[in-house]
Amino acid sequence: MVYFDSILDGYRRGIFPMAKSKDSREIMWVKPIERGVIPVGQLHISKSMRKHIKSRLITNTINNCFEEVVRRCADRPDTWINNDLSKFYKELYARGYAFSIEIWSHEKLIGGLFGICIGSCFCGESMFSSEPNGSKLALIVTMAHLIYNKFKLFDTQFPSDHLKSMGGCTITQACYEKRLLACINDNQSLLQLPKNYSWVEILQLNNHKL
Repeated sequence: MVYFDSILDGYRRGIFPMAKSKDSREIMWVKPIERGVIPVGQLHISKSMRKHIKSRLITNTINNCFEEVVRRCADRPDTWINNDLSKFYKELYARGYAFSIEIWSHEKLIGGLFGICIGSCFCGESMFSSEPNGSKLALIVTMAHLIYNKFKLFDTQFPSDHLKSMGGCTITQACYEKRLLACINDNQSLLQLPKNYSWVEILQLNNHKL
């Protein structure tokens, strides 16, 4: 079992923990050669996504059901989130370092993501979608929180085609560590976005119109 303080220190040094599988007790430290990031304020939101938002009754919350979001993210055949990491994320949440974004349709949880705040850096850990666009909507809401609360860095850990389609890019690990160093002594929180913010206002924060 890796202890809380040692894992948090790992995030501050630019590495992060992963298990080999859901049933594995071994936790590895990961330091990618290339790092995925989404520049804060530069999330790409397609016209079709904006039409999707406009045509459906969709709501969003933050930290409404953190443990459920982690469970949904881990509930897949191939996952790196084991029981020890799930407990660790729960402890991070209790201490104010971890946050979840939830997307709802007619009071049903259809998507979400969770991550860790290190100063003004948000480290996105995992996301899930049980209906089309659930995880994309969670990314949109997350970015709005980051912009509103003046975060400097949105770390997605590994680059992917999915994230690239929404504005993600790849930087070297050395570049990531340099940017992280400028964030770790800040005192930011994701919780300051007003709860009554509409999707129009959320998209405006992302420099898009509904």
